[in-house]
Amino acid sequence: MNAYAIILLALGMSMDAFAASMGKGATLHKPKFSEAIRTGLIFGVIETLTPLIGWGLGMLASRFVLEWSHWVAFVLLVFLGGRMIVEGFRGDDSDEECEPPRRHGFWLLVTTAIATSLDAMAVGVGLAFLQVNILVMALAIGCATFTMSTLGMMIGRFIGPLLGKRAEILGGIVLIGIGAEILYSHFAG
Repeated sequence: MNAYAIILLALGMSMDAFAASMGKGATLHKPKFSEAIRTGLIFGVIETLTPLIGWGLGMLASRFVLEWSHWVAFVLLVFLGGRMIVEGFRGDDSDEECEPPRRHGFWLLVTTAIATSLDAMAVGVGLAFLQVNILVMALAIGCATFTMSTLGMMIGRFIGPLLGKRAEILGGIVLIGIGAEILYSHFAG
């Protein structure tokens, strides 16, 4: 695999994380750059590990992983997205005066990162059957995801104040959309 193909694959793998982190950034109250870096690191590390895990699983049992990864990603993303939508609609009129959180919980970010990186695990399974350096590929995917997730959080920072409480609803819809797209891609492809 040449450098151009590695970069394109890495960027393609980072798009789900970009969309999810943009939604996460929109739901926070003026997230700091350090929060964007934190989110980027969490997403990037997980997105680096999942192709390695997929590659290892590909060596063992590729059929099972490929058959179920889309369902796992779909369920996780619909659950997280549904939770965000419910939180967006929940509350009373005094919610307008409440300030959105300044930071997302670590485990919420990890769960979201895992859900958006299952496609990278499936790619890792496929890479197990090709002559590629899996470490270079995983690092490229992780670096692209770190960059795109950090950028997504900062873009979300500017979108959030425009949307107000609807940002959380929109973020939930984005996560559900990503899950639906993963499921659709599996059955259409």
